[in-house]
Amino acid sequence: MEEEPKLVSRRDHKKSTFMLGRTIGEKREHLETRNERAAARKKDKQKKTLRLIFAIVGFVVLIVILVVLAKSFLESKRETPEVEPVVTPTDVIDNPTPTIDIVDESASATGGKITNRMRDYIGQLEADLKSYSITPIRAVIPREAIREVDFYLEGYSGYIKTVIDRGAGVTAEDTDRMLRYLAGQGITDFEYIDVRIDGRAFWK
Repeated sequence: MEEEPKLVSRRDHKKSTFMLGRTIGEKREHLETRNERAAARKKDKQKKTLRLIFAIVGFVVLIVILVVLAKSFLESKRETPEVEPVVTPTDVIDNPTPTIDIVDESASATGGKITNRMRDYIGQLEADLKSYSITPIRAVIPREAIREVDFYLEGYSGYIKTVIDRGAGVTAEDTDRMLRYLAGQGITDFEYIDVRIDGRAFWK
């Protein structure tokens, strides 16, 4: 036998419905109040201000570091002594004019004319030898020689065989090295010193 529905008074029915509405409303998402929104905006503004302050401070620190590094670099550069450039004999004079006597024994073959290349070489080697405190007094172009030039030196009985195909600077350097070597061996008289070949020198 089915149970008959329980009769509820209108007052109880209204109370039940009202209480049910209150319970649902309490479970709904809590809405922000005006004060809470203001506080959130204020907090966000403070965060932005702090980020701006940190950015400015970081930028200032970076500028200070760069200034200090630049200052130390300039000071170290100022304290570094300037090194004078090494002047090689060939840098002393550019194609100087010979001042020593030039004897052309092959004048019959050359028609008595010395080429500009030969003259420039003699002038340059004269200047390079003087840079080593070696004083040439005469340059001789041997008979039947095409590019050879012999230099007679002050204080020596012999001469130096050279060739214009070789640089005057290295020729002067090899000449100085050979003269010092012979002096160290106690040899003061020689017929000639041959410095026409790179990396080799001969004497007789």
